Amino acid sequence: MSPLASTDLRTIETARQLVEAAHQAQQAIRHLSQPEVDRIVAAMAGAADAACERLARMAVEETGFGKVADKMVKNYFATRDVYGYIAPMKTVGVIAEHANGRTKEIAEPMGVVVALIPSTNPTSTAIYKALISVKGRNAVVMAPHPKAARCIGEATRIMAAAAEAVGAPKGLIACHPEPTLEATDALMKHPRTAVI
Repeated sequence: MSPLASTDLRTIETARQLVEAAHQAQQAIRHLSQPEVDRIVAAMAGAADAACERLARMAVEETGFGKVADKMVKNYFATRDVYGYIAPMKTVGVIAEHANGRTKEIAEPMGVVVALIPSTNPTSTAIYKALISVKGRNAVVMAPHPKAARCIGEATRIMAAAAEAVGAPKGLIACHPEPTLEATDALMKHPRTAVI
């Protein structure tokens, strides 16, 4: 077996393990209350916000794209504006009633989200996709662009640690550590992947 084939198999197996762990974590949070979900999302946003400048520097150094100041603005947009927009949203239980109370909309999580993250805006995209996924009681596995894997991995690590510190299960927010086309394909085609 060639080394490339061995690498492909390893990255595919890692992808499968990440999705399975994400599924287990998502099952653990699917019945959380709105305050519990909101506490996790607030912790994620706060931790990412505190790291915005460092993540911007990492993104520029790793990818060679853009300016640190511009990446910081995009990171802050995700941690402050996106978070501020979604924070008051109801995502648990009955979220709307129509026709004099005869029809109700009930929020239901999708499951495991596979988030494709580009090299152009890697950290800000990872931040907002994680925030919106968890706000909806979904797990998220990042499929990073290979030229931005380190900074995307760090953004993911920061948010996962913050979420776990306030009670989220391990595996709820993850990033493939060795992105390959085969790994991304395995993430997208996994039977437990609900949304790409």
